Amino acid sequence: MLTKSSTEMVRQQNIALALSALRRNGPLSHTDISAFTHLSSATVSAITADLERLGAIEKHEQHVAGSRGRPRVLFGRKRNFGYVVAVRISSDTVQYSLADYAGTLIDRFEDPRDHTAPSTSRFMLGFRDALSRLAARSKLEFAQIDALSISSKGLVDSGASRLLWSPVFGREIIDFSSALQVAPNTRIRLNNETLLVAHALALKADKTGGMPFQSLAALSLGHSIGLGIAQRGRDGGIEVSAPNFGHMLNAADGKLCRCGSYGCVEASAGFYGILRTAFEVPPDTIPAKFVPLVEMDKIALRARQGHRMSEYAFRQAGLALGQGLSRMLSLYDTMPIAITGPGTRFIDLLNRGIEEGLQQSLQVRVNGMPHIMIVPEEATLVFDGHVDRALTEIDHDVAGLRTDEAAAR
Repeated sequence: MLTKSSTEMVRQQNIALALSALRRNGPLSHTDISAFTHLSSATVSAITADLERLGAIEKHEQHVAGSRGRPRVLFGRKRNFGYVVAVRISSDTVQYSLADYAGTLIDRFEDPRDHTAPSTSRFMLGFRDALSRLAARSKLEFAQIDALSISSKGLVDSGASRLLWSPVFGREIIDFSSALQVAPNTRIRLNNETLLVAHALALKADKTGGMPFQSLAALSLGHSIGLGIAQRGRDGGIEVSAPNFGHMLNAADGKLCRCGSYGCVEASAGFYGILRTAFEVPPDTIPAKFVPLVEMDKIALRARQGHRMSEYAFRQAGLALGQGLSRMLSLYDTMPIAITGPGTRFIDLLNRGIEEGLQQSLQVRVNGMPHIMIVPEEATLVFDGHVDRALTEIDHDVAGLRTDEAAAR
């Protein structure tokens, strides 16, 4: 009995490996699948036959220009085998995206956020309506959606799909699993947004070759401050986490944060914190829930023109970020840092403070400054993280359950 279950487990893991290779590399030949997965040719043949019968993959013929031989046969994920909806809840909009089983974006639209009188009941009413519109625009029944992946800044209980705290709704908990009426087969997942960014960046780093990927941190700058950390796990896979960085106590000047605490990193480094310092507003003033990017651009222009308090506001924001990052490196060891989000447009004004804050750490003084890169395309990374994580779960479902149907035929 143990041998049988162990054999079945290996079979499922091999199927998941093959599906992962096709998901992350596109259509592949039999030989390519074997090379990416390190599986034998016979095992790959058995897996592709089962997945073809199931309808999860299909064959493509690739004609090589100038070649007289047979066309090259490639296996690819069948696009209409399943669908994923990715929802990104941000400070100013909610973005809804639909992707197919190959990870291809099919449709996308955005709804503006209501900042006048935000309420969870009104928000969820609009949320459900938007999901119905998204499915209807592509002529899909919502029962055809295999996964609904949602992301937000703030504190999330990913296991129960509950948003515990968010910049707009505060401590008003949103339980997506109970609030949404979806088909039994549709899995709902809630993720911290910057965790998805770290996941996507780790995948890109792992795929580019060169030095093997070990770890990286993704720092998101904007209305909120987020941090995601990706590391190579003991099993060789990528493990990601999202420490509560923005609301980690920094206590440099004791400014009031949107979370109700004083001295958080975000209270100095979030857009509302920079605005408050630039205009010399008392530090205990209730923070603005939303600061338009055009207003931040005006403050930045004044700073670049030499306005003292505007320069100081960005330098203090950078200092809080650098001090927070120095603590993170002391806990996790030195790693590359990718800075992303709308706040990257002000990186020239933040850099001096970030460097000062980092250099206050013994870790940095001994090992040197970490490699810092600017990655402005945050929305694309969030979407890529959504889709890869959701499709990974669907693939495990296919490997563990649905392939039994194909094997029995």
